[in-house]
Amino acid sequence: MLGPMFERGHRLRGRDFPAPSETRNIDVAIIGGGVGGISAAWKLARSGFHDFRLFELEDEVGGNARAGQNAVSAYPWGAHYLPLPGQAARAVREMLVDAQVLLDASDATVPRYDERYLCFAPQERLYRNGVWQEGLLPRTGISKRDQTQYQGFFQYIAELKQARGRDGRRAFDIPMALSSRDADFLALDRLSMKAFLLRQGWDSEPLHWYVNYACRDDYGSDYAEVSAWAGLHYFASRDGRAQDAESDQVLTWPEGNAWLVRKMREGFIQQIETGALVFRVEQGRGHVDIDVLQVAQNRSVRWRAKQAIFAAPAFVLAHVLANPAAEIQAAARAIQYAPWLVANLSLRALPEERSGAPLAWDNVLYDSSALGYVVATHQNLRTYTGPTVLTYYWALSNEAPKAARERLWNTPWSGWAEQILRDLERPHPDIRRQVERLDIFRWAHAMARPQPGFLTSAVRQQLGQLSARLHFAHADASGFSLLEEANYCGVAAAEQVLRALKLRFASSI
Repeated sequence: MLGPMFERGHRLRGRDFPAPSETRNIDVAIIGGGVGGISAAWKLARSGFHDFRLFELEDEVGGNARAGQNAVSAYPWGAHYLPLPGQAARAVREMLVDAQVLLDASDATVPRYDERYLCFAPQERLYRNGVWQEGLLPRTGISKRDQTQYQGFFQYIAELKQARGRDGRRAFDIPMALSSRDADFLALDRLSMKAFLLRQGWDSEPLHWYVNYACRDDYGSDYAEVSAWAGLHYFASRDGRAQDAESDQVLTWPEGNAWLVRKMREGFIQQIETGALVFRVEQGRGHVDIDVLQVAQNRSVRWRAKQAIFAAPAFVLAHVLANPAAEIQAAARAIQYAPWLVANLSLRALPEERSGAPLAWDNVLYDSSALGYVVATHQNLRTYTGPTVLTYYWALSNEAPKAARERLWNTPWSGWAEQILRDLERPHPDIRRQVERLDIFRWAHAMARPQPGFLTSAVRQQLGQLSARLHFAHADASGFSLLEEANYCGVAAAEQVLRALKLRFASSI
């Protein structure tokens, strides 16, 4: 049983920390080493700026883009793929160029990607009524009425992809901050995705399952509790293209997005301090003081920074910011977080198959409360038949987040293992015989839930800019957790910092 080191984080409740034994000066401090913080550091280093330090509570960086490894393969503990980024995701494309994944200029209209990182076929399949089918949209045994509603829904999505608001922006874009602010589109945030489908007259059960699956997969929430704006953003915002690849193809690695984190951090490994719990952030005149507990030594150090980037989740902000304004406290506490469970099953050999489509990278079970599994060895360049690792995803979206968190922590390994194996033995009858090891990672606060009304609320917008010296750089500022959003927030904060330091330097001459 693995998971984030909550015992360290929960020390913020007791506030029992040793007083700082020394004060050190630095230009920039980055608090949090998830994708937002790593992206901020990557941007600073890429710009030739190195007087910064990144503090991470865990013993490794990456946030929910972390990974494990055994003798068979590396495997993800969280985020495991990246859709082809469109031209609006400028910084993501630049990062992919640096990692030698994108082989053309970052602004290429139809760029080339290293084929090793494009998901190999078959990419997706669905287990329904005892048979595997290609793709995730239910196709077998559906009625004429279902087909008509499919057509209506996807025609609507095609129109949304081309739609622009009165401000000239795309209706839905990635990063979401670049999307249209047209009131007609923003009004979609006031109702749920489920309510939107019904308002359109779409009541097809398999269509509702498909849309709900998408919301559970990207947002960790049932579509009845996801903003219609966020639900439609999932389908209508993607416009990435590639040579020799379909637009819906994804980039993936055996260890998932941890591969990208590792590539980004290569330029600033010496500036990363792990096992570092930031327990107090106070803004002074011309500086920000950051008190950091070095967990292994139980010793505190005060870092005095000219600029600071807060890249930890928003709910942490209310615990560490000294004398926070009421609106900041409200914003930090307004976000609800979805709990997740991720399990990696090490198998002696590929499991027995039911009839239908062959094993794919992403394998989904229609009548399961979980999200299915991905195959860590899928990207192997040769035909693979030996030992493998299945990464099983389960967003606990069937109950309130607090109740789900309690169940997540109170259920023992044996309880979760039995539920997982019972789910998987329906399509794979021999799964219990093949499993050599089953490891479970529990995410109590995996991602922000984009509930109706939150994305357009003034509360969310409070997180965009904390002050002239303290910048928020977590995907929580977007209202939902995607690598592109975290990257955008981190890079935007780094650019603000670079501008501020340049102005400060110029004014001192």
